[in-house]
Amino acid sequence: MTMSLSILDMASALAGHAADRQRVIAGNVANADTPGFRARDLPDFATLYRADAGFALRATRPGHLAMPAGASAQAMIEANVMGAESPNGNTVSLEDQMIRAAQARQQHDLALGVFANSLSILRSSIGRAR
Repeated sequence: MTMSLSILDMASALAGHAADRQRVIAGNVANADTPGFRARDLPDFATLYRADAGFALRATRPGHLAMPAGASAQAMIEANVMGAESPNGNTVSLEDQMIRAAQARQQHDLALGVFANSLSILRSSIGRAR
């Protein structure tokens, strides 16, 4: 019997996106005082999930470098916040980054909730209680 567990694939992708986004936000906060640094973010999960389906990196020439393990294939975008640019050209707003970090945490918590509920349903379906 074959079961389609695409909900678990989606939850896994959401957790990965949240982790990647948290990594980008941490980089923004670390560079909050760097002159000329532009704040970055990832596109939202909804637009990336379907676009990433079936996308795989491949080397088309011998000189191409492989993507390092753990690196994200998602393209970063510049995070524009009105009035956040300082005189030295830095666009990191710590308040905005805290809000973005909270949103990433909510995404991660949602993914964990989906995993927990899906596993509970699977356990119930095979007759095993928690």
